[in-house]
Amino acid sequence: MKDIQNDKDLIWEEVECEHLVTDEWIDFRKSKYRFPDGSEFEPFYSYSRRDFVVILAQDEAGELICVRQYRQGIEAVTLEFCAGGIERTDGLEYRRKGAKIDDAKEAEAALEAAKRELAEETGYESDDWTHLLTVPSNPTIADNYAILFVAKNCKKVAGQSLDDTEFLNVVKLSPKELESRITSGSFQQPIHILAWYMSKMQGVI
Repeated sequence: MKDIQNDKDLIWEEVECEHLVTDEWIDFRKSKYRFPDGSEFEPFYSYSRRDFVVILAQDEAGELICVRQYRQGIEAVTLEFCAGGIERTDGLEYRRKGAKIDDAKEAEAALEAAKRELAEETGYESDDWTHLLTVPSNPTIADNYAILFVAKNCKKVAGQSLDDTEFLNVVKLSPKELESRITSGSFQQPIHILAWYMSKMQGVI
């Protein structure tokens, strides 16, 4: 598949960058850019956060293993799939600006992160994993990636083992119930919705 036009003619040049907040959790920046026509504009805001995994998990009976938890962004309890950040050994929650996903040698392997998150949040394990897609989480403002997996034939092997900041309940839905929730707007995580439709497109579920 070829680009219709030459992409290099569309690239912006960052001419100034101010790091407004930089700690172990986030690198939040304000930048000035020069456009292809030579004009400049500011501010553009962007941030770096760690990559994360999303797990579309299905138990042996074909039910989908979901969780309910509070999300401060929309100030509501949401219904969603299991998900969590890929841990790093360098003490940061993100790749440094400009690093590519394949360069993240300090990061925990995505599949291992997915297995860990599923076990910790739900107590389920699986030996049947499929990678669906690796996709930017929000290309307009963020540089991190979401890595989407399907885990089938999940078995309950333990209780939850939640982090100190996690408070969530496990909920099971049939595929029909999930689609009803999506169309009604009560399954609200967009990348999780993407995982569901990608799994159907690829014939995984």
